[in-house]
Amino acid sequence: MNMIKIEPYIPTDIKVEEISTHRIKISAYPFENGYAITLAHPIRRLLLSSSVGYAPTALKIQGVSHEFDSIRGIVEDVSHFIGNLKNIRFFIKDKACDNVQLHYDFKGPMVLNASELINDMVDVVNPDAYLATINENASISFSLIVQKGIGYVPSESIRGKIAEDYIPLDAYFTPVKRVVYEIENVLVEDNPNYEKIVFDIETDGQVEPLVAFNEAIAIMHKQMSIFGVDLSMDTNGAKNIAEDSGELKTLMIKIDTLNLSARCFNCLDRSGLKYVGELALMTENDLKNIKNMGKKSYDEIAEKLEELGYPVGEELADDIKQLLNRKLSKIKNN
Repeated sequence: MNMIKIEPYIPTDIKVEEISTHRIKISAYPFENGYAITLAHPIRRLLLSSSVGYAPTALKIQGVSHEFDSIRGIVEDVSHFIGNLKNIRFFIKDKACDNVQLHYDFKGPMVLNASELINDMVDVVNPDAYLATINENASISFSLIVQKGIGYVPSESIRGKIAEDYIPLDAYFTPVKRVVYEIENVLVEDNPNYEKIVFDIETDGQVEPLVAFNEAIAIMHKQMSIFGVDLSMDTNGAKNIAEDSGELKTLMIKIDTLNLSARCFNCLDRSGLKYVGELALMTENDLKNIKNMGKKSYDEIAEKLEELGYPVGEELADDIKQLLNRKLSKIKNN
């Protein structure tokens, strides 16, 4: 007789293989039948659409008034210069900085490559990329704004957000060059219908592929957390959504993270108490009557609850108390 499940199988194996400098393969298995595609497709979309990268968004060239102009002594006209500039993949060195304004002066004769644009504020991940050729007795002075962002932003969306003497640029921020996945069948306990996902991820070097993958997973968690709420019905039968407040999150802190003394923690643990909220719901007598609760342990707990803003014996607000009780009930029933 086939085993009857009460919950889906949780994958147990994950492997990361480095293929080249900015390319990896990530495999995970075993997934229940149908789960692999459910997870793989949105992860791929998030990698391609929501990975953070850097791009030039505005350009000002001395003596140039518009993008269809030419530059004296430069082989490329402005439109070609801009096209080459878009191919250069910048990286802002200060991770806390969302944008930088750069200024450059170059004199010919010289071939101007991306490596010449590296300075204290930005690095370039493709230093050999070609930008322009400057003729003898010619020079060029230009300013550039490099920003952090996600996805693709057309120049028209940037135009109203920069100074009038700057030319807005189409900005392609995405640092992920390629994401493909394959789904394979794997055998688990004589069942050949389990699945394995193999991701193949390549970036341009602005971000490492494993970092991009982890960020995509974090984004997925944040997007799905909107559904991590308590649903109830009001008197008219309509659904109400009560999101976990900051207060409720504090009440759901686990007791084993509070750095209590071993004697104090063991006393609570043996009584089956796991969360701060369980202590906050207790009266002074309830706490003191916990088995093996001595005065020192009681005082330690009371001090900790005071620090968290829940003095012993102080009543919680009714709405918070209801949410907390529902949350604790769900945990215990599971």
